[in-house]
Parts: sequence; structure tokens; C-alpha cells
Amino acid sequence: MRISVSCLLVLAALAGCQSKSTSSSEAGGSAAAPTDTAIVSPPDGITATYIGEQIKVLASNEFQGRKPFTVGEEKTVAYLTDQFRKLGLKPGPDGTYFQNVPLVEITGQPAPTMQISGGKGGPITLNYKTDYVAFTQQEKPAVALQNSEMVFAGYGVVAPEYKWNDYAGLNVKGKTVVVLVNDPGNAGNDTTLFKGKAMTYYGRWTYKYEEAARQGAAGLLIVHDTEPAAYPWSVVQSSYSGAKLRPQRADKGASKCVIEGWMTLDAAKKMFTAAGQSYEEAYAAANKPGFRARPLGSLTMSTSVKNKLRRTASKNVLAVLPGANRADEYIIYTAHWDHLGIGGAINGDSIHNGAVDNASGCAALLSIAKAYTQLPKAPGRSIVFLAVTGEEQGLLGSAYYAAHPVFPLKKTVADLNMDALAAFGPMRDLTVIGYGQSELDDYARDAAKEQNRYILPDQHPEKGSFYRSDHFSFAFVGVPALDAKGAFDSRARGKDYAAQQMQTYTAKNYHQPSDEYDPKWDLRGMEQDARLLFRIGQRLADESTFPKWKPGSEFKATREKSLAGR
Repeated sequence: MRISVSCLLVLAALAGCQSKSTSSSEAGGSAAAPTDTAIVSPPDGITATYIGEQIKVLASNEFQGRKPFTVGEEKTVAYLTDQFRKLGLKPGPDGTYFQNVPLVEITGQPAPTMQISGGKGGPITLNYKTDYVAFTQQEKPAVALQNSEMVFAGYGVVAPEYKWNDYAGLNVKGKTVVVLVNDPGNAGNDTTLFKGKAMTYYGRWTYKYEEAARQGAAGLLIVHDTEPAAYPWSVVQSSYSGAKLRPQRADKGASKCVIEGWMTLDAAKKMFTAAGQSYEEAYAAANKPGFRARPLGSLTMSTSVKNKLRRTASKNVLAVLPGANRADEYIIYTAHWDHLGIGGAINGDSIHNGAVDNASGCAALLSIAKAYTQLPKAPGRSIVFLAVTGEEQGLLGSAYYAAHPVFPLKKTVADLNMDALAAFGPMRDLTVIGYGQSELDDYARDAAKEQNRYILPDQHPEKGSFYRSDHFSFAFVGVPALDAKGAFDSRARGKDYAAQQMQTYTAKNYHQPSDEYDPKWDLRGMEQDARLLFRIGQRLADESTFPKWKPGSEFKATREKSLAGR
């Protein structure tokens, strides 16, 4: 889940220990969580058993971790297509169930070390994967930086609306910039900055690479810190090594930095010490308005990356249930089918099966599709089921769809996204990532009440989960998008149990080979979430209005411009 932008994506499953929760009354629900009652199950074909069957297949070793450009993609795409066809769903306008997504696969082989020279006490040698990861988006057989001057640019943010410019007065052409993860509001101590603890897009790693390239930097290294990043260094190791997929660009990535990467917090502290500076003092300064970037003494950085390049297309998989009377208007359900494929072995296991992330979302998508086909009559609007590629590589499939929509964006009512659903039973909460953005919050609240659940805003907005899954690609182009699921309050065992389950998943299974299907899972929570999203889609499909972004949303103007030509 990643963003990526992508993202990062990722998700309520990325949440750590539960912080003080916003009350349900603040979220617009009742003041107290509902009492425990039976969950009503309408005969719509969405069952925990069916969802489990789909996860078991998609997360099996046979599918080899579902990485794009591999046999795993071929098997996954064929399976999803076959399931859609068996349900009687229609293909897209071109007569196929596919949307080709042109990508380039860059398999980078970084140098075994990164040399930092010119400091007190002699050169520092950083070891690949242990201390740093490096890669490039430039489509060349090899790239290298030799004695590139190093500068510290705070968070690497240029945000005029917040009167913040970490690059002010700084010429970084040909230099390597070191920046902090996240943005000054959510990572620092002053919650009056930016959006406070809620991460903005400026806090996403994708933005930092984009901005460094705009500034003309030759290299960009992000300092990884587990707490603000919301995932351990092992996730960086697995996510940024081996083959990476990028969009095919006309300039073949020439506008990107030569070297991009991450370094551990310990490595960063050693680097600052070698420069005769204090990391803690630099960090404190970077969190204050008026911060100015500074050279890291006389330090220079040298490293290189060799590449193997392969250009081809991955596939989004889509199917349509035509609407009865407003067939030219669309509700889209999304889930990403891809995961990380085969990587380095951990405890003898090298297949990243991605059972929770995101066979669970695909299974829910199929169950919702099945439910719609079992309705006595077709919904008013058309329903699109879209399984996208490349989420783990930076929301590539959904971003491509948003830029090249199969169905007009001005006719697209909403996107309802499913990613990494909880596998530990029914929930009392419905946590909405990006709560307060759109009127879809109100639809979610009504559907939650039907299940005797209550709404929670994202309990860790500082993690930037809103930017880490495929709903963001739709939001970015103005389509109201919802990413909601039970995450923080187990109906049977309460909040502490849910927090412990999330912690365990994040620490031990997220983006690891151990994210495997377990027949002992209680999948009734996934069933519950799938039913809820089904109900929201039903309501949207039978209306004639379009849900709106709420005042203050950064996506409101884009949507209004789009709808003006409807």
C-alpha cells in the first residue's frame, strides 16, 4: 500500500497503538458506542465464507505474490476476469475486461555501499539495505553520483499557502538533499502548522521526490523514523529493493533526480555528527517557521545504481453492471489486486502472498459484485468493479485510470475503495480515512447505523493514510472517494484487542511473506464492511444527485469544474 504518492500507504492496518480517540459524537454519531446486538444479514450473497474462499485462492503460493509483470499477474488477471464473467458482468466499452497500463520495470542494483566523505573523523560507509536504500526513476542502464555536495532541507516542502519554503535561497542543482519524513505539522510539536497532526500531501514521500526534482537536485534521501513514518525499516527494505514499476514517461525519467532513496535514523545521526552538527538541533529548527536549509558541512555523497529495463503494460481489470435508467452515470468500487511478488526469504519463505494486503479487498470486491448480480432488478446507475494494478508501486493503476478514465469523470458519482480489511471479527466502529472531506461521510454514517456501528474519523491522521490507497487517485481528480472499514473497536473484545491486532499485523506481517491466509481468521468483519459498502453503493445508484466535497476540501474546486460540463 503504497504510495505512495502514492501512499503508504497505508491504511488503518498501518495504525500503531491507539491514541486518544475522537468520540463518535464528534464524528456525528451517537455519544456512546452501540450496545452489542446481532448483525442483520440480508440475503445478498456477501458472506464470510465466500470472502475467505477468494482470499485463499488469491493469496495462494500459486499466484506468487501477485506482482505485476510476472506469472502472478497473469494468473490474477485471468482469475478476476473469469470471476467477473461467471457473474454475468459486462466488459468495458472496448469489449474487454482490461485497461492496459503502460509501465516501465526498473530493476535496480544499487552499489553495496554509499560513501559519505569530507566529515570529521573520516569517511562514513553506509551499507545497502542495512543503512540505506537507493533507486532511480531515470530509464538508463546505470546512474551515479560522485562527491555530490549534501544539504539539509528540513521537510523538503514548498507550500505557499502555508507560507513555508524549505528551499528558500538555496541552490541545490547537482547536490544531494536530505529531508525528514512527513510535514512540519504532523511530525513536529506545533499543531498550528499546516493541518496539525493530519498529514498533508506535502508529507508524502512521493511529493518530496517530485519537489527535489523541480528544484534541480541530483539526489534526495529521506530520513526514515519509524514513529512518524508509521512502519518499520523492514518495510522500506522490502518495498524499495528489487524491480520497481514506474509510469512510462516521454522523457524517460530525465526530469527526475539521479538518485532517490532512504536512510535510517541512525545513519542520519552519524552523518550530522560527521558534519559537526546535531541532528536533534537540526530537527528542532526544521519544525519552526522561517527555517532555512543548510549545507551539511563539507560532506559529499557517492553511490551508484545499475538498472535492467523492461517496458510493457500491466492491466487494470474492470467489469460493469449496467444501470436500469441512468446507465451513463457510474459508481466505482475499487481494490488493488497487486502485491510484492517474490523477494528475499524470511524464515525460508520468499513469497509475499498479500492475504490482507490486498487479497482481502479483492475478495470483498468480488462479493459485492456477486451481491449486485443477485438483486431482483438492476440498480438505477451503472456499477463498475475495478481491480487496479500497481498500488504497491505508487498507486500506478488507479492513477492511470484517473488520467485515462474508461468512463467520464464528470459522470462518475463516487469511488468506494477496499484495502487491507481487518481479519479479526465484527467491529463496532467504522473508521473513515479522511473523515470530513465529502458527503460520503453521511452515507457511511447511515449505513453504519443499520449495522449498529458508529463512525470514527481516522485515529492516526498523522500517518497520511488518505494518500496511501487508490481512493486518493480519484479524489485527486475531483471524484468523491471513500475508504472506510472497521479498525479500532472489536465488537466482541473491545478497543485494546483491536489495537493489539493492528500492532501485530503492522510489526510482523505488513509487506512481509507472513501476510498469508489463515483458516482461523474470523472474516465476519470483512463481510460486515463489504455489506456496508454495498448498501452505500445501492443508495448512490438509486439517487439522481451527486455527493459533494465539503467546504474546505482541497478537491472541491476540481470537482465543481468537472461537473460544470456535465
